[in-house]
Amino acid sequence: MTSSVERTDMLFDQAVLRRAFGCFPSGVTAVCGMVDGVPQGMAASSFTSVSLAPPLVSVCVAHTSTTWPTLAALPRIGVSVLAEGHTGEVSALASKKGDRFADVSWEAAESGAVFVHGSTLWLECEVHDQLPAGDHDVVLLRIRSLEANPDVAPMVFHNSGFRRLLPVRPPQAA
Repeated sequence: MTSSVERTDMLFDQAVLRRAFGCFPSGVTAVCGMVDGVPQGMAASSFTSVSLAPPLVSVCVAHTSTTWPTLAALPRIGVSVLAEGHTGEVSALASKKGDRFADVSWEAAESGAVFVHGSTLWLECEVHDQLPAGDHDVVLLRIRSLEANPDVAPMVFHNSGFRRLLPVRPPQAA
């Protein structure tokens, strides 16, 4: 039997909301840039495409983030859509202590945007807008350049764990 989340019109407990939000799978990104010659970055799973014209994506950042204010001030930021084998990189980038990049293979663009090697997508972005939304900010990022590797399977975060995408096979003809 599968567990379910209760429906209610009352205020939600944060644990209930996390569990409910976990029902929606998302990709996992690394949002990174060079600060005084040192890579800085964070992991973010609240990433989505927003607009084709102009080319925009968004990421949601908690007001408690100590990394985001530093990255937000940079002229360019790298967004790497992580691949299914990047579980170690996610742990490192989500860490609150130590050198987040010690075991992460990365490179920096001339602009200072930092990208994680082996990712399925690299986006070089600048902050377009930042909108308050509860205990987070929705950050709109304008894409200035990109490199896509569609044959690299993305990391998927679902139900508080990492998953793999499997191809759906069409039904066999009778």
